[in-house]
Amino acid sequence: MKDYEAKDGTMIFAGLPVTEIADEFGTPAYVTDEQRLRENYRNVYSAFSKYMDTRIHYACKANTNLAILSILNQEGTGIDAVSVGEVMTCLKAGIPADRIMYTGVNVSDAELKAVTDMGVMINVDSRSELERLAKINKKLPISFRITPGVGSGHSDKVITGKKGSKFGIPKNDVIKTYLRAKELGFDIKGIHAHIGSGGQSVEPFMDMMDVLTDTVNELKENGIDLEFIDMGGGIGVPYKMNEDEMDLNELAMNVTDIITENTDIETIILEPGRYIVCDSTVLLTRCVDVKDAGVKKYIGVDAGFNTLIRPAMYDSYHYVAIGNKFGKCSTAKYDVAGPICESGDFLAHDRALPDPEEGDVVVIYNAGAYGFSMSSNYNSRPLCSEVLVNDGKAELIRERETVEEQWKHQIVPERLRQ
Repeated sequence: MKDYEAKDGTMIFAGLPVTEIADEFGTPAYVTDEQRLRENYRNVYSAFSKYMDTRIHYACKANTNLAILSILNQEGTGIDAVSVGEVMTCLKAGIPADRIMYTGVNVSDAELKAVTDMGVMINVDSRSELERLAKINKKLPISFRITPGVGSGHSDKVITGKKGSKFGIPKNDVIKTYLRAKELGFDIKGIHAHIGSGGQSVEPFMDMMDVLTDTVNELKENGIDLEFIDMGGGIGVPYKMNEDEMDLNELAMNVTDIITENTDIETIILEPGRYIVCDSTVLLTRCVDVKDAGVKKYIGVDAGFNTLIRPAMYDSYHYVAIGNKFGKCSTAKYDVAGPICESGDFLAHDRALPDPEEGDVVVIYNAGAYGFSMSSNYNSRPLCSEVLVNDGKAELIRERETVEEQWKHQIVPERLRQ
């Protein structure tokens, strides 16, 4: 997990005191370090590209802010998109259609037509989708997502590759589905599997790759030659102090060895989302209340699970610090809770922190992945702002929503107006 420096007892983020950022842009706010974002992208690309031809398809569901996408476009990223909205957003950011792969699940005909009209490659998820796609557009290249029977991830809710998953084509149907696609006249390019999000161990990726390479060779025996293997499944990041990082070089060496030693495939596609954006971003929120409930102490903040739902939804751990008391000794343990009218509205449990006071800037680490992108208007609370910091200069990259903007698409029938 990324650590930070302090100056005069205040945490410094990308060259700026977090108190200065909070004062200028308000709270809650997601704040991203541009240089860290670029560094993470380059780290994963360089780890794999020294072994074989590598294409990075950023899993944009982690964060689709146009500024974030524009930065990664400058780095040369491709995209893994899972909705027509994500495809449109990436095109808006300037990412070419030929660098975008659409991997949907339970996709409607309307969405299939929309994404094919945009000219992006389809990563087909089911036999049904294949047959429906054949009636819509057979000219674009396709790949297939298979269910490898291997799962990995930080929560059962994010494991995607195990047997019986809603995602992908079951292993026993894979060969006949590819043969059907060939019969229909599709231009078949690759194979893809996704085992889950946030995995910290190399072994599940190797197990997945064994399944994929065996399938590639079986397809070759059936007259279907593929150009790439797409290794989906999130490369995990440490959320706790002293937690080991994924060894990227070990992962790259082992995975590419399996491909090059067992197949004729020359290109690997990777789909990191969390790894690229997670530790580039913190959530700044302000202490608005301090409460001693007898059996528990609370730090009340202005960000709730409407702002960051991961702790409530997945029991996810995010490291917490008080930015203006950085490095001070802890005095007690506190739950960090938000303003949402739900008992489950919390950001952290039992954290040892310095004495809190109203007005303190509370910093939630590793908030870049599935932070803003999963936020909501629950309790009619406006979406928060997003800020980009580059070498000590902060810029607003998303305005804070107003309550009035939440009414924009609501219609009250004339008979109900008074």
